[in-house]
Amino acid sequence: MQRWFIALLPPIEMQDYANQVRQHFADHYASRKAFNSPPHITLQPPFDWEMARRDALITSLTTFAHTQAPVPVTLPGFGAFPPRVIFIDVVRSCELLALQQQLMQHCVMELNIRHPSPERPFAPHMTVAFRDLTKANFHQAWPKFEHQPLVLTNADNHQYQFAASSITLLQHDGQRWQVDCDLALRCGAR
Repeated sequence: MQRWFIALLPPIEMQDYANQVRQHFADHYASRKAFNSPPHITLQPPFDWEMARRDALITSLTTFAHTQAPVPVTLPGFGAFPPRVIFIDVVRSCELLALQQQLMQHCVMELNIRHPSPERPFAPHMTVAFRDLTKANFHQAWPKFEHQPLVLTNADNHQYQFAASSITLLQHDGQRWQVDCDLALRCGAR
């Protein structure tokens, strides 16, 4: 069995920015675990799937993706899940919530993939520090990031916006999460 998950990956400029923030946490707060995956917004949490059935998984997810329109995504700043997680926040838009809910339903109905914590509400975010961020370091870092704006050339009013035009399947290689494939979103008949 292989570990997989499904996510939205932001444009390269936002990935680069998120990685700079992650590097700041590695350098100043000894938190490096966020580097175990590319910057992303999780849509379907990790699940087990046989590598021999990879093509069936990709075919099913491609079919799903082709029924979905691109999704506008807004990143307004930083957020936290005290006392261990700091992230780049993601606005809970109707379009993003609908995509995530429909993907979860597809995974259950078509692939028999169940959410490991179905009672946990979808909280879209892009993690920059977690797990190895100590509580003490969280309490030092969070006041510095709580009101810090996103500083990117394409951030409008310190909010970064993009249209997610694909979902991404990631696979765990035993040490890190790697991009397996991107599946284009397209408007289509439902």
